[in-house]
Amino acid sequence: MTEATPGAQPAREFVFVLLEDFTLIAFAAAIEPLRIANMASGRTLYRWRVLSESGEPVRASCGVELRVDGPLQECPREATAIICGGIDVAKRATRPLINWLRREARRGVAMGAVCTGAHVLARAGLLDGRRATIHWENREGFAEEFPEVDLGGHVYVLDGDRMTAAGGASSADMMLRIIAAEHGAELAGEVADQLVYSTPRAEGDPQRLSVPARIGVRHPKLAQVIRMMNENIEEPISAAALAEAAGMSTRQLERLFRRYLDRSPKRYYLELRLEKARRLLLQTDMSVINIALACGFTSPSHFSKCYRSRYNRTPYRERGISGPE
Repeated sequence: MTEATPGAQPAREFVFVLLEDFTLIAFAAAIEPLRIANMASGRTLYRWRVLSESGEPVRASCGVELRVDGPLQECPREATAIICGGIDVAKRATRPLINWLRREARRGVAMGAVCTGAHVLARAGLLDGRRATIHWENREGFAEEFPEVDLGGHVYVLDGDRMTAAGGASSADMMLRIIAAEHGAELAGEVADQLVYSTPRAEGDPQRLSVPARIGVRHPKLAQVIRMMNENIEEPISAAALAEAAGMSTRQLERLFRRYLDRSPKRYYLELRLEKARRLLLQTDMSVINIALACGFTSPSHFSKCYRSRYNRTPYRERGISGPE
């Protein structure tokens, strides 16, 4: 890094904490904009350290192993600690890590997270009453476990001295916003150009593509019905009610789904509910019965039957435990 210009404001420091099985792209997308900002400005605007709980190298979810600068340690009060999560994040929220986070937060260190790292901050109670985000695949489980967090579906959220990014490229979006706020939009634009990132997203942008873009179909009525299905998982709406809301007959709705998605509305709706159930099974400690109810199944046996048909194993086997077949 280059030396700071005399009289310039001190470099801002970030402390990245890598959890085992962290998502490499989310970490790289957070740290690279800082490096490029230093290079583009010719000054040391940002400094960083990379830590792990033990100080040992950490393996990313893709299998790449990274060396770190040391174990958990006291941070400068003006620093920002960023938890970099990934797979099985609930298992990474160890007592030493939680204690360290709480201690550093009490000292005034700002706290952030990328990908699933928000789970660890929430487990430490550092997101209570705060706005936050997490990767969309983990959203249902997070919301069930941490109802005191104001969870949104945005690419990133900045709430005072708390910052969270949903994962993937969203880390870059968040850092570009910080660079623009601290050193101007022109520098942030130079950094984005170096990243070959032509359209950085704003804080309020959604994580996922629109329904038409996701399914590859731009039929407004089909998109409307699918949105309604996604918004009514716990209490499914009948095909007749869906058709009426979209201004068509039930037969027209059936033809629309067959033509564009090669399945009936009932089958598509069931698949959405089972996908949510699988995420809850893998990401939360909710009972199988409560998951069944949360996904619109009034009978646990019917839920188990449908789940087995879809995933070739029962909900209990999904969790690696014995249970009713």
